[in-house]
This record gives sequence, structure tokens and C-alpha cells, in this order.
Amino acid sequence: MSNELDLRDYFRIIRKRIWWIISFVLIVTIAAGVYSKFVIVPIYEASTKIIVNRSSDSTTGQQLELNEVNTYIKMIDTYKEIIKTPAILDKVVANYPEFGLTSEQLMSKIKVSSVNNTQVMTVIVSDPSYRKAAQIANAVSEVFKQEIPSLFSVQNVSILNEAKLEPAQQPRPVSPNVMLNIVIAFIVSLMLAVGVVFLLEYLDDTIKTEADVEQVLGLPTLAMIARMEPNEVEAKPSESVSLKQAGELSRVTTGK
Repeated sequence: MSNELDLRDYFRIIRKRIWWIISFVLIVTIAAGVYSKFVIVPIYEASTKIIVNRSSDSTTGQQLELNEVNTYIKMIDTYKEIIKTPAILDKVVANYPEFGLTSEQLMSKIKVSSVNNTQVMTVIVSDPSYRKAAQIANAVSEVFKQEIPSLFSVQNVSILNEAKLEPAQQPRPVSPNVMLNIVIAFIVSLMLAVGVVFLLEYLDDTIKTEADVEQVLGLPTLAMIARMEPNEVEAKPSESVSLKQAGELSRVTTGK
């Protein structure tokens, strides 16, 4: 006999333990939601934008050339690396001791990005406190602007906008994403539960039904001994008496 399972067998295996699967998925999903909502510390982001442009001592009426713009765009990559070096962050730590951060801790909170083919870069700071994240972002941008002239002998960095310490709307945390965590927990727990169910079915080699006997031996079932409950056993003596009375009545009727 073939041991391969068809589609009906898969449905039968899942249906047999469907409540176990549902319970496991619900527990894991609810636990993930509770953990994401009430245990994980929310992280906020604040950002500033910095533009790299012509030096301030250049003639204001001079028209920008394409090569000059390309030069500024290429300088963005250099500035993105410099802003996360001790040359800048050590100054931030020294000038703003109220942050209570080291250069390494400050570096882990900062991300610098830029849009392709633009002269603008964005300094993004993450922190459990939005206000502190905004203060750090503004401080890093300001120190960067002050230190660049001494590093490159140019003054071509300007701050487009600072992070607002008191935004008009209540800022939302960027992490954790509660809904995403719940969806991931649901999918992973469902896959895990179904996998465990099939594993248990594979490891279970006991014979429980007539179909199992026929599948293992390849022979039809001739008889089956059913399990009896205690209340059924107690009812047997009365049934025996009834059968005896019926037999006596039969002998009286037939005269035998």
C-alpha cells in the first residue's frame, strides 16, 4: 500500500487537531500584540535637513554651473561619513553634556540619508523620547555646520530646517510596529502549528480505526471489540435477566 497522502488526508489531519491549532495561534498572536504594545519601549525619530551649496563668500549673482552642482552632490557622500565621526560627535558630547551620551551611544542613534541627485541630506535621530531626539538632531546639525569650515576650509553647509521640539501633532513612534508584529506572529505561529500537527501525525504509528488496519495490513476488518464504559458494564446483569426470562417464556409457549 502507498504511504503517500492525498489532499483529503491533509484536511483530515488538520481537522483532527483544528482546535489545538486555533488555540496555539491565538495565544501566540495575542502575546505578540501585548508584548509589542506594553513591553517594548517605543522609539521616536526626529530629523533635520542640511543643504550643501555654494560658499557664502561667493558672488551671490553668479550662476551655478552643472559641474559645480555635481561637485556638491558628490560632497554629500563625504559629509554623510564625517557627520558620524568623533570629529563631530565628540564636540556634540562636549557641548551638550545634558544628553548624557558618549560618542558611541550618539553614533548608534544617528542615521544620515540623502535623496539621489540632490544637495540635501537628512540627519535622523532615534530615541525613546521625541523631544530628546529633536534636541540631538538639532545639536548634531549645528555642530556639523560649525566644524565643516575648519575641516574643509569651506562654508557651504546650511541648515534648511531644524527638528521641532513641540510638533503640532503628537508624534507617533516608528518602533515597534504593533500591527506588523501581530501579522508576523499570526503567520509564523500558524505555520509552526500546522508543522507540529503533521509531525505528530507522522510520529504516531498507533492503529486506531478500521481504516488504519486495512491500510497497514491490506486486509478488511472482520470484527471489532468496542470499548465499554463502566455504566454499560453495570447494565449487563439486568440485560442477562431479561434474556433468561425471554428464553423461559419461549419454552412455555412451545411446550419444550
